[in-house]
Amino acid sequence: MDILQNSIAAKARLMEICVLADTSANWLTVSIRDDGKGMDAELVRRVTSPFTTSRTTRKVGLGIPLFQAGAEQTGGSFSIQSQVGKGTLVKAVYVMDSIDRPPRGDIAGVVYTAIICNPELDFIYRVGKDGREFIADTRELKAVLNGVPLDDIEVGPWLAEYLKQGENDVIGGVL
Repeated sequence: MDILQNSIAAKARLMEICVLADTSANWLTVSIRDDGKGMDAELVRRVTSPFTTSRTTRKVGLGIPLFQAGAEQTGGSFSIQSQVGKGTLVKAVYVMDSIDRPPRGDIAGVVYTAIICNPELDFIYRVGKDGREFIADTRELKAVLNGVPLDDIEVGPWLAEYLKQGENDVIGGVL
């Protein structure tokens, strides 16, 4: 959620959240791509430090450093690619069977919350395992709903179940 909040703060209009597992390679990749304001090379170099933050309400930012540490503690990797005016891609690759891999958590719930709290923005949620994928794109959902907002009291519960069921159909409770 913290990484998505960074994207929203960077004035992104479209965010793509990907959770992809390859059990034969023993990798779990989690990435967030946005079309926000992006970062220059100097900020990209510093942003993994907990003492680098754009917030004015506090002097530390732990989202990116913790995301990085979680992946690297499993023997995986972490990367950030960003271009000013184009957006940012943050990617963590975890070794799936590492005892140090943090629990997956309720990613569908996080995506749902981001969508409901930011109905004017667009999100793509892509989850896959061993070549099977579920993709939810709010632009497509909005088109089908023909003007009924995603945060509508009747749409919200359906959306939560749609995201959770799509995720579960592809990856189950295993990851």
